[in-house]
Amino acid sequence: MNDKQYTKWIAMSDIALLQTIGAFVKHHRLSQNKTQEEVAGAANLSRSTLSLLEKGEAVTIPTLLQVLRVLDLLCIMEVFKIQEQISPIQLAKLDQQKRQRARNSKNDTDKQTDW
Repeated sequence: MNDKQYTKWIAMSDIALLQTIGAFVKHHRLSQNKTQEEVAGAANLSRSTLSLLEKGEAVTIPTLLQVLRVLDLLCIMEVFKIQEQISPIQLAKLDQQKRQRARNSKNDTDKQTDW
């Protein structure tokens, strides 16, 4: 992760973050050549609610999700995906437990062949 990018988000106020989200939604709506009325109707919202979102006003998360779904932008939810990470110590322990050689079992040596 780029530390500069991460610090930028932390340093931003909630209002600035909401404005960034609003600008993101508006940019993608316009790039898809959709009006506020079209997107709001498809998301089952009022046009004024979408307008508030685009201006950076506080809206609910379900409202944001509905708009992202209509704009086919739910792919940004990938950043919220939880990925299990293994520590280097646990990885080293698992590596030590790996088999190094194959052994004959007692059953294999006791069997007689038909030769």
